[in-house]
Amino acid sequence: MQIADLYIRVSTDEQADKGYSQRDQHERLERYCNQNLITIAQVIFEDHSAKNFNRPEWTKYINHIKKRSLKSNLILFTKWDRFSRNAGDAYQMIKLLLSNNISPQAIEQPLDMSIPENKMMLAIYLAAPEVENDRRALNTFYGMRRAQKEGRLMGTASYGYVNKCTEDGRKYVGLKEPEASNMLWAFNEISKSKYALNQIRLKMNAREGANISSTSFYRAIKNPMYCGKIFIKAYKDEEACLVEATHESLISESLFNKVQKVIS
Repeated sequence: MQIADLYIRVSTDEQADKGYSQRDQHERLERYCNQNLITIAQVIFEDHSAKNFNRPEWTKYINHIKKRSLKSNLILFTKWDRFSRNAGDAYQMIKLLLSNNISPQAIEQPLDMSIPENKMMLAIYLAAPEVENDRRALNTFYGMRRAQKEGRLMGTASYGYVNKCTEDGRKYVGLKEPEASNMLWAFNEISKSKYALNQIRLKMNAREGANISSTSFYRAIKNPMYCGKIFIKAYKDEEACLVEATHESLISESLFNKVQKVIS
């Protein structure tokens, strides 16, 4: 008698980007079990990425397996990318499941594990999602690097600036008061070489709208974005460089360089 646990996984990003549905997966798995006279023991819903197996519900499931508290002999999911998007981790997990007499199976990509040649198909099913993840990450990296080379600040705006959006949806950063005036005051004070950096930070935090940690403060005064420059890290055969930014600068380049000499 076949008794199956149904594993239904969809991450928040996948549901937003591709329209994956837990309900749709559940219906397909139930239909498959009814057609093949498979008894359903439990249904496991997971809202987590498949980059690894550090998932809350999956961890609970493995703990039950190790305690020998399950009656099931199958774990079913719709496709292999619902099980894992990391080929190396997937092979180890499949081995663990089989050693506990539980057979993993994707109902839309079925494989008979007793046939050696099917291991090649399994490798393709497991590797394809991982390649897709890596390609998406690489495209994101290149896109952000290209935007930086064009002078655009990426990510959350630094202290003294704020992320904004134009009416047509274009994102940019602009000065934010009174934080911008606080940073301008701090740069000018540092350039005078009269007080230690932390003293200046504490004095600045006493001003209106200022509350910045020592780590954030030190990182900020070394950031060339305040003088209208963006630092591009070295990558492969490309050397590190500074490019002109599109946002409004807070201080002059000469003041920024003077401050760097003081803090060095």
